[in-house]
Amino acid sequence: MPTQKSYRLTFIILSIVLISCFLINISLGSVAIPLKGIFAAFTGGEIDKETWRITILDIRFPKAIAAVLVGFGLSLSGLLMQTLFRNPLAGPFVLGLSSGASLGVALLIMGASAFGGFFGTLLLSDYSLVIAASLGSFLVLLTVIAVSYRVKDTMSILIIGLMFGSITGAIVSVLTYFSDADELKQFMMWTLGSLGNLDWEELSILGSLIVAGIGLSIVSIKSLNAFLLGENYARSLGINIKTSRYIIIIATSFMAGSCTAFVGPIAFIGLAVPHITRLFFNTTNHKILVPSVCLIGAILMLICDSIAQVPFSEITLPINAITSIIGAPVVIWLLVRKRKMIF
Repeated sequence: MPTQKSYRLTFIILSIVLISCFLINISLGSVAIPLKGIFAAFTGGEIDKETWRITILDIRFPKAIAAVLVGFGLSLSGLLMQTLFRNPLAGPFVLGLSSGASLGVALLIMGASAFGGFFGTLLLSDYSLVIAASLGSFLVLLTVIAVSYRVKDTMSILIIGLMFGSITGAIVSVLTYFSDADELKQFMMWTLGSLGNLDWEELSILGSLIVAGIGLSIVSIKSLNAFLLGENYARSLGINIKTSRYIIIIATSFMAGSCTAFVGPIAFIGLAVPHITRLFFNTTNHKILVPSVCLIGAILMLICDSIAQVPFSEITLPINAITSIIGAPVVIWLLVRKRKMIF
């Protein structure tokens, strides 16, 4: 049984790995920048090329911050959903939030020509895609919360979330069928995900929502541990099931919904990282899992983004493709290696 001292040492090691991956992520790209140049850019010291300072501070640093925030949000959301539904294949988008965001963006991009007016005005906004995705996720969230108020069984909420995802997916398919090539391309580019389009104002909004979600998760640690043994056991400990369920759903919505709205749908991070973390720490205690999934999620997102940049090349690959290529084999390996995942 791992001791608290060993956990502390592991957290220190993971923090060092996170900082290392962060610096490596900033240094890599079409132009390799040495660590000396990175420190000079941050400290205002003398730098070999002034363009390096602009590249680091205005492009690579915000993108690396976005990768860390998205890693935090999606990984922790996945942990919350897997624990709430006691389902190892539940992910951060199981409630239909990603599908709702996709529907909002699809209506904005592909419905603009059909509906005009309001959608055409929205397209002129710098935050148009973020607003559309947020509205889509928020409407699905309200519907899920309204349904969960009437449904006592947690598994029924899972099925209802999946049905909402199917309905919104069907509407997106209809819009896709009637759209032209330019609209389809714009929508497809959004679905591939991108970490590099956020300015500091957008990052501050995303960061605030992620921090709020983390805070609600920390408050829910006792409830999460109790849910592992079933709702009846949690109820015997004096936990209010409905209130705890609402808090967990809202925390997931803050994190997964904001990540999808700002960077697009990112696959497999929320599904794979909680399993990697449980295997790595060999525990189901959420007091350990909550901070550790954040660290491992951020590390994995930085690694995926570094690969997506294709170092020393002008090519940039879609981040969603990289996370899927890395995440899917991890989940398959975990399923093959352990017949029953740790819960």
